Amino acid sequence: MSGITIQEAAQQTGLTTHTLRYYEQIGLLPAIERAPNGHRRYKKTDLGWADYVLCLKAVGMPLEDIKRYVKLQTENDAATLPERVQLLEKHRAAIRQQIVDLQANLDMIENKIARYRRAIE
Repeated sequence: MSGITIQEAAQQTGLTTHTLRYYEQIGLLPAIERAPNGHRRYKKTDLGWADYVLCLKAVGMPLEDIKRYVKLQTENDAATLPERVQLLEKHRAAIRQQIVDLQANLDMIENKIARYRRAIE
């Protein structure tokens, strides 16, 4: 059986072995194939999943939505495409709103810095 060990997968993803096991257990990662001795063997696609989950977490997607997305994606059924798109579009809208909010906060800070610089001069 090909693939890499959980330790190698942890090294490549930046996650701990505990986190990789946990993500699989709670459904954030699809089931990982096992070697005859029962040890997990990670393939390139598994590492891709880990990276994608990290991306979704980094942009604040709720864990329940990530789990749902992973479940729908692993079903690999065209009938699930509309729900997958809906999940991603919903989160895209949330990210766009966060960007607007962050920009407003940044503008406020920029204005304050400009006022302080004028006062210093």
